[in-house]
Amino acid sequence: MQTRKLGNSGLTVSAIGLGCMGLNYNRGPAPDRKEMIALVRAAVERGVTFFDTAEVYGPFTNEELVGEALEPFPNDVVIATKFGHDLGPAGPRRSDGLDSRPERIRQAAEGSLKRLRVEAIDLFYQHRVDLHVPIEDVAGAVKDLIAQGKVKHFGLSEAGASTVRRAHAVQPVAAIQSEYSLWWRQPEAEVFPACEELGIGFVPFSPLGRGFLTGKIDETTTFGGNDNRSSLPRFTPKARKANRPVVDLLERIGAEKRAAPAEIALAWLLAQKPWIAPIPGTTKLSRLEENIGAGAIKLTTADLRHIDAAAAQITVEGDRYPQAEAERAQR
Repeated sequence: MQTRKLGNSGLTVSAIGLGCMGLNYNRGPAPDRKEMIALVRAAVERGVTFFDTAEVYGPFTNEELVGEALEPFPNDVVIATKFGHDLGPAGPRRSDGLDSRPERIRQAAEGSLKRLRVEAIDLFYQHRVDLHVPIEDVAGAVKDLIAQGKVKHFGLSEAGASTVRRAHAVQPVAAIQSEYSLWWRQPEAEVFPACEELGIGFVPFSPLGRGFLTGKIDETTTFGGNDNRSSLPRFTPKARKANRPVVDLLERIGAEKRAAPAEIALAWLLAQKPWIAPIPGTTKLSRLEENIGAGAIKLTTADLRHIDAAAAQITVEGDRYPQAEAERAQR
């Protein structure tokens, strides 16, 4: 497995990480816990060192699973988790579900440390920008945690470029995590230039379009009650049928490279910037190995030009989030 540095932070991770949310949350009925622990450990055995979770996944149970799975590898892995949701025991819940007050950040860090079974959190992201709390206060709270040795690196998830710059001025930001893939390229416009200028790494979540870019989902696919894709505009049957040309493009390139569509989608991401490290999720060993295989695929300059030109001719149907959730992203 190749490694990558997330900007100028000194944080080195495997080129392909593992997004752990779906191991027991938001992707239908939770698989067997022991099997998912075995999957995480199989990822380590195959060279994956970068694992992503959050306190809100469950809530809390995803961190517990990841913590148990990775406890035998204290010096071999990088664990990222996230704070910023209103999960505290006291006070009325806010309608937006967010809470990044410094006292809540401190509380979240203590909980995550225990659940992850670590002495310090490798990468601590604000999960969504909280408009009720100045980003300078958020960065300052994490800076204090870093000084205390409880956190190693600070990150932001789904933050806009201006927010990134303000936070970075208080505490250097190691990584930005946002959705990015061949069918969602918004970060290229403003966030990528900020990352380039400030020396910040970029971690694409949903790099396979929540599974759509694997080619295994079509308009007839059904989603379980605990699978959030059933509520996403981009995953209506009509949108899935309309968006099939994106998969067709990946399949054509894959046929030339003797690779699966998912491998081409991930290889394309890796080719965009040297400081990008995607975190595809899966619950299956075969898919894990397929995703890891993307690191060995080399797309030429001609390949990348062809993919970009063909993708530019495709209009993707459907927003990635319902309106209320979309408003909490890219602030």
